[in-house]
Amino acid sequence: MRTSVIRAPRLGRVLPTSDTADTGAPRPGRGRETAVVAAAFVVCLLGGTVRVEDTLTAPPLAAWLLALVCCAVLPARRRRPLAVLAFTTAAGVAAQPLGLLLSPLVIAPALVAAHACTLHVSGERRAAGAVTLAAVALAGSVPLAGDLSWRDASRMGVVAAAPLVAGLVGHAVRTRRAYLAAVEERARRAEESRELEARRRVAEERVRIARELHDLVAHQITLASAQATVAAHFFDSRPEQTRVSLRELVETTGHALDELRATVGLLRQTGDGDAAAPEGPAPGLARLPDLLESFRRAGLEVAVREEGRARALPPGVDLTAYRIMQEALTNVTKHAAGRGARVGLDWGGGRLTVTVSDDGGAPGGPPALSDRPPGYGLIGMRERAAAVGGELTAGPRPEGGFLVTARLPLPPARDPAAAGAEGRAPGTTGTGRPDGGIEGTT
Repeated sequence: MRTSVIRAPRLGRVLPTSDTADTGAPRPGRGRETAVVAAAFVVCLLGGTVRVEDTLTAPPLAAWLLALVCCAVLPARRRRPLAVLAFTTAAGVAAQPLGLLLSPLVIAPALVAAHACTLHVSGERRAAGAVTLAAVALAGSVPLAGDLSWRDASRMGVVAAAPLVAGLVGHAVRTRRAYLAAVEERARRAEESRELEARRRVAEERVRIARELHDLVAHQITLASAQATVAAHFFDSRPEQTRVSLRELVETTGHALDELRATVGLLRQTGDGDAAAPEGPAPGLARLPDLLESFRRAGLEVAVREEGRARALPPGVDLTAYRIMQEALTNVTKHAAGRGARVGLDWGGGRLTVTVSDDGGAPGGPPALSDRPPGYGLIGMRERAAAVGGELTAGPRPEGGFLVTARLPLPPARDPAAAGAEGRAPGTTGTGRPDGGIEGTT
């Protein structure tokens, strides 16, 4: 069975069809099919009562025979539309030799077949050609009755136009069905796209929440663990230092609870404004001194080096730079055997380059970070950098230790006077250098 396709007008949807199957339209019920065949039979029979003199007589035997034969094949018009059209057209051509007046009434079965042909034949050109050929054949059979009169000429026009009109009606129905099917398919795909988009947004939000909670919990718990370790170490030998460490531990856990409470409050917002606004600005480089001080209290010495002139950052880039430094320093505190780290800020080349490195582990110390399976910290830092259009690399250094490098895009620089007024990068201390950078230790 040969198959082909029909393209819905203007929408480009492809509908499967074949010569022996319809275009996906619902088949009429048995009652409707019977009504169509019965109507064609009655109309064809009535056409046999008309005479040339415009008089009416009882239907002759030829009219009964023609109506029965033509209507008997109509139920097959969906499976064999071309064959049914050819048969009913041939029967209509034989109407005049049988003594019947050729008119649109007598060829009613052929009109039904022409309508079905445009609906169920694959290819619009093929269907149009078949209907046109049937119209020419029927109109050309009018002169078979003898000399032509003006009435015969008008009947030729009417007989030729009738199949064409039936074909146009079928084409309109076919186009309408294809259009509705395409609209339904487009609505279905749009619904699927909305569901996929909703699932994608939910997944992205879950990743964002997990990243924020990881950065918060990992940082604060690591600091609390380090401070508790210091307190335990000096418990007997240096009670004063122990009390200081315990006070710092209480402050750290208090800050952790505050930040966790604020984060959970944001997650509980329903979008109706029923939740209070977050307290204070989002973390950024302006809070870098507090971040470095928290690591200093945990026993980690951090050297800060800046190059270039600082400038104002977009909120997303500012938060990303802060979180990357926070996570990198947290990893140093947890995994590095040394107690020192270096933070670099390079404002040149149209981007902010943030580097965090450590001296590595001493012999017999804990395994290097690169020897462990990659955790969520590195994954989260890479995701944060990519979200603002930057990139992040992390790996062991040839001379030992671990290096994290993040390259984040910067906004266009303003005039030199305004840039100089901004001064040094937030959160750094040290002495000036001739190139405008700073260098120091926190």
